[in-house]
Amino acid sequence: MLETSAESPAPVRVVSEALKGYIERLGPIWIEGEISEINQRTDMAFMRLRDTSVDMSLSVMCHRTVLATVSPLPQNARVVILAKVSFYTKNGSLGLSAREIRQVGIGELLARLQHLKELLASEGLFALELKRERPPLPRRVGLICGRNSAAEKDVVENAKRRWPAVQFEIREVAVQGSAAVIEVSAALRELEANPEVDVIIITRGGGSFEDLLPFSDEGLVRLAASCETPIVSAIGHEQDAPLLDLVADVRASTPTDAAKKVVPDIEEEFVMINQLRARGYRRLTNIIELESGRLASLRERPVLKEPMVLITSRLEVIQGLRDRSHRSTTHALNLAREELIHIYARIRSLSPQSTLDRGYAVVQHLDGRIARDPKNLEIGEKLRLRLALGEIGAVVTES
Repeated sequence: MLETSAESPAPVRVVSEALKGYIERLGPIWIEGEISEINQRTDMAFMRLRDTSVDMSLSVMCHRTVLATVSPLPQNARVVILAKVSFYTKNGSLGLSAREIRQVGIGELLARLQHLKELLASEGLFALELKRERPPLPRRVGLICGRNSAAEKDVVENAKRRWPAVQFEIREVAVQGSAAVIEVSAALRELEANPEVDVIIITRGGGSFEDLLPFSDEGLVRLAASCETPIVSAIGHEQDAPLLDLVADVRASTPTDAAKKVVPDIEEEFVMINQLRARGYRRLTNIIELESGRLASLRERPVLKEPMVLITSRLEVIQGLRDRSHRSTTHALNLAREELIHIYARIRSLSPQSTLDRGYAVVQHLDGRIARDPKNLEIGEKLRLRLALGEIGAVVTES
């Protein structure tokens, strides 16, 4: 550990030697990347080992015999290198000295790709509920494609043929090789940040498995999953299946298919509008005819045809009820009158007056008691005689 201060700084050579000691204690390590360039000299070979996910590379040197074990390497070959990290104190540069180089085969790449696919699926990045709805008519379409590529022409021409007013925000990038992931990711971030872009198409034509590997890069896939703007993936042909297709909101089989999925066909829209207008017209006409029929039916009803019929019909009912009430009351009165006559006749027949009318008289004491027994009368007692038409006085002369 270097002990330094502003008053006692360490010389450059001391710091360089310390860095060399720290780095060399690291020992040999395995490194994976793409070889972007190779320069071979008499006994040595110099390469650049590049990370496809970020813009970063390291210089690697090795003996020609080490490189010969894997020669010839294709362009942008993915390799695994066992190397010793070295720090050159003279110029302060870092380098790798390769002791063994292995080319990563397609089988191993497929296995890694399958493992990455399972990992992302377990995290839910491919879930259907995360898919965003693309707008029916986007204001501006973002397009990420290769430089001067046929895929770009297919998308633009077919989209404008379907909807002439469509606007594009195009980003031409490398779609294969070591720079593809970096440039595609940068273009995707730029279009995602543009508020006028409503949908983004990422497209390229067909290619080999190695050519399409950038579109299965973990960093690019996670970036696409985090975007809020809907993404349409049109990578390769129908049989190709990069991981970007699984995380995208819509997968198109070809660039032409992507254009069809993003913008509507103006002729089909005109046809649909005409059909909807005709359906609306028929529906409105049917409603008007139905309501007109209902109005006509209502007008033909007696209550509307002759509004007074409701009153006259009720008047007849009221008159009928009144007549019935009158008849019933008259009948009840007649019965009561006859009953009173009969009662009066019975009372008349039972009345003492009727007896008096037949010539009889009622003898009463002056105090009003009726005289019944002659023995109870005294000579000279005054009595009162009640006749049919009045009363007279009388005196008892004999008993």
